[in-house]
Amino acid sequence: MDDVRIDKYLWAIRAFKTRTDAAEACKGGKVKIGQVNAKPSRTVQAGDVIVVRKGVVTYTYKVVQPTESRVGAKLVPNFAEDLTPQEELDKLRAPVESFFVTRDRGAGRPTKKDRRELEQVWDALDF
Repeated sequence: MDDVRIDKYLWAIRAFKTRTDAAEACKGGKVKIGQVNAKPSRTVQAGDVIVVRKGVVTYTYKVVQPTESRVGAKLVPNFAEDLTPQEELDKLRAPVESFFVTRDRGAGRPTKKDRRELEQVWDALDF
């Protein structure tokens, strides 16, 4: 099994959920082999270093042994060595508060709960 397409290989080592996703990443310029963008039909050999950009993280894999068939998660190290630096993996654990905008209590429009409480107060003050 010397000639394996890059899209099949990335799918087989579980870098992508589907082979279509892997092929689209290759077409979009998100997969490189040796500093060169890889087309989906590019073949991989043992020793190739593959750089895959998924979202904000750039993963790096070294081909140990090419494979066309999808392997179980426990068997992936037999076919690919993960060389991704820890700084890249830390990007996955970005602080949650940076993604969500919080509102201080009392700032802006009242919530539905606040409105109901205000209505109860007004009803109790019945003039």
